[in-house]
Amino acid sequence: MKILIAEDDAITLKMLERKLGSWGYEIVSFTDGKAAWEKLQQDDALNLLLLDWMMPGMDGIEICRKLKRQPKDTPTYIILLTARDQEDDIVAGLDAGADDYITKPFGNNELRSRVNVGRRMIALQNELLEKEKLQAVLETAGAVCHEMNQPLQVVSGVAELLLLDVKNTDPHYEKLMTLMEQTERMGEITNKLMKITKYETKKYLKSKIVDIDKASKETT
Repeated sequence: MKILIAEDDAITLKMLERKLGSWGYEIVSFTDGKAAWEKLQQDDALNLLLLDWMMPGMDGIEICRKLKRQPKDTPTYIILLTARDQEDDIVAGLDAGADDYITKPFGNNELRSRVNVGRRMIALQNELLEKEKLQAVLETAGAVCHEMNQPLQVVSGVAELLLLDVKNTDPHYEKLMTLMEQTERMGEITNKLMKITKYETKKYLKSKIVDIDKASKETT
C-alpha cells in the first residue's frame, strides 16, 4: 500500500521513510505541501497520508481542507503530524478534515498503531463502496430484466408461431431461426443479470463496464 508523507524536517522525514518502508509501505515523500498537493491530484492510489501541520508552500491543515472539499471516488485517511497538543489545536485539525493526529515527538509503536488504524479504515470504506456499487448494479439489473422480459417473450412467441407455418425449405425459415436463437440469447443475458452477486468490471474502450459473466458466476 502506498503512503504519502509530507514533512519538511529532514530527520523526521528520514525516520518516517525508514520505519514505514520496513513495515511494507511504498513511500511517496515530499518536503513541502504544495508538491504533495500536486501529487495527490495525479495519483488516486495515495489514500493514506501523513501530513506535517506546519510546512512551506501549503501546510497540512490547508491540504486537509482542500481534500475535504474535493469529491473523490476513493477513501482518504489523513494523519496530521504536529507539535501542537492543545485541545483547540487538535479540534481545529480534525475539523479541517484530518482523521487522526500524532503529537511530536512520537514513538514507533504509536506511529505503527495509528497508521494501521488508517489502513483498516480505508479497507472498510473500500468494502462499503464495493457493496454500494453492487447494490446499484443489482437494482439496475432488476429494472432492465423486468423491462426486457415481456417484449422478449412476445418476440419469441411470435417467431415460434411463424415457424409452424413455414417449411424448412422456405427462405424465411433461416431468418426466423436466427430470430429465435438471438431471442434465447437475450433471455440468457437477462438470467445472468438476475444472478449477479459481486461487482466485477472489465475494460471497454477507454472506460470500464460490468463483467456480467464474472459478476454472475457462482463462487464455490
